Amino acid sequence: MTGTSGVDPDAGLSPAQLAAKHGLSVSGRRPGLLKYSRQLWGRRQFIVSFATARLIAMYTTAKLGQVWQVMTPLLNAGVYYLVFGLLLGQSRGIPDFIAYLCCGVFVFQFTQSAILSGTRSITDNLGLIRALHFPRACLPIAFTVIQLQQLIFSMGVLGVIMLVSGQPLTLHWLLIVPILVLQSVFNTGLAMIMARIGAKTTDMAQLMPFVIRTWMYLSGVFWAVSTFTAKAPHWAAVLLNMNPALIFNDLMRYALMTSVPESILPAHVWLITLGWALLFGLGGYVFFWLSEEEYGRG
Repeated sequence: MTGTSGVDPDAGLSPAQLAAKHGLSVSGRRPGLLKYSRQLWGRRQFIVSFATARLIAMYTTAKLGQVWQVMTPLLNAGVYYLVFGLLLGQSRGIPDFIAYLCCGVFVFQFTQSAILSGTRSITDNLGLIRALHFPRACLPIAFTVIQLQQLIFSMGVLGVIMLVSGQPLTLHWLLIVPILVLQSVFNTGLAMIMARIGAKTTDMAQLMPFVIRTWMYLSGVFWAVSTFTAKAPHWAAVLLNMNPALIFNDLMRYALMTSVPESILPAHVWLITLGWALLFGLGGYVFFWLSEEEYGRG
């Protein structure tokens, strides 16, 4: 287009200058953090609906259907009891070992499943990402919601296990709510961190099961960490006791089991737990947001 003088007013301008002059912006450009957060909040119903639909579809081909939400952690607990409780004798010195073991398995599986599903949340949904515009953080958050929904079903069974094992129903059971809230924030942050890493390095989905299995062995799921820390160097004991997975396990055991004393918990345990949740929750959110415009491309 030329002006009345016959000279093109846009002549000599670079593409970037032309875009700025005419109010054009890059398609899919990452919004600011606050705007992104508002967009994400506006998609909260989508997140819950997506998570619920995926959870229902997950077991549609299985004859037992939703029963597998409870059967999976129970079978895992049964295998670990056979190997570590009976064959390796880890049950010695741990009162109410079955309740202790089931609590550890159920709680750790929440974190494990959130991380594994978060790692694949971008790569397994590229069609949805490329077809629709929405904050990509919806996906790892939705997959964490799926795992939380599964855990809520499992907690009912865990409560029955506790009662059958002779654990009384006390006011400490109310601590389940803040524990699960903090663990959900922690898990969501980890899921978003692994979602970004998994989107760029697809082999991470194959590696993570081995990493998480190692983490599980260090988190006191089926053994008492105190038996090691009592003889370990101080620095090793501090590192093990600060393990967030161990803290969530022991907090839940303290809430549900009278045989687990408060003395097993580190000092200022609630502040430590809040710190882990905020560090990974907020840190993982920002880490994921920084690569928002790269997901689904290439």
